[in-house]
Amino acid sequence: MRLPILVLHICAGILGLVSGAAAISFRKGSRRHGIAGNVFVISTMSMSTAAAYLALMKHQMNNVFGGVLAFYLVTTAWATARRRDGQTGIFDWGALLFALAVGAGIITYGFEVANSPTGSKDGVPAGMYFFLGSVALLSAAGDIRMLVRGGVFGVHRIARHLCRMCFSLFIATGSFFLAQQQVFPHWLRKTNVLFLPAILPLILLIVWLFRVLFTNTYKGTDSPYRVHEDRAALREQSLSG
Repeated sequence: MRLPILVLHICAGILGLVSGAAAISFRKGSRRHGIAGNVFVISTMSMSTAAAYLALMKHQMNNVFGGVLAFYLVTTAWATARRRDGQTGIFDWGALLFALAVGAGIITYGFEVANSPTGSKDGVPAGMYFFLGSVALLSAAGDIRMLVRGGVFGVHRIARHLCRMCFSLFIATGSFFLAQQQVFPHWLRKTNVLFLPAILPLILLIVWLFRVLFTNTYKGTDSPYRVHEDRAALREQSLSG
């Protein structure tokens, strides 16, 4: 039973890394960006689900938490991009409860690890659990803010999409380039160069957030992630007319 799930995890992980890199590279709002983004979402959902299941079988709670957090982030990022300004639904309430439960669970487990004799579990220090838990709770705070305001609008919706997509990609790159370093040659591991692709999604996140929030690139427009859909709808209307 574990072998098919492991194969699914590996294949989905490779596809997720490739499609995630493609989505970052393509022009935002283009058809290719949308296709690559959809592939990334599906592959990340598959990869994170398989990872959480396999980790649960091995009692590796750090990977369980990482898997469920990646699943939450990528699904809410996808939902944010697909909707227009000011749209919310029952999905968002469910996502909020899920994020609160995950965040509380990770933080609680982090305190247990911190109070253990070694201060770590399976080689993972307590600080990593607090970091992941903080990400989950901050994301939940963003969900609350969105629901209270009746949705998220303009560039803030784009920023929400970027944050969640890039951080879910960071979980994937970190899990591969840092947690699976044994698959790389020894000489490459000694150079510490693997840290660069691992943290690259976070670097790109900062760059894109600056462009979105502090420049006029996307201000005054609908989400760039729906541009190709709107153009297609206009073409259909013109043909029907």
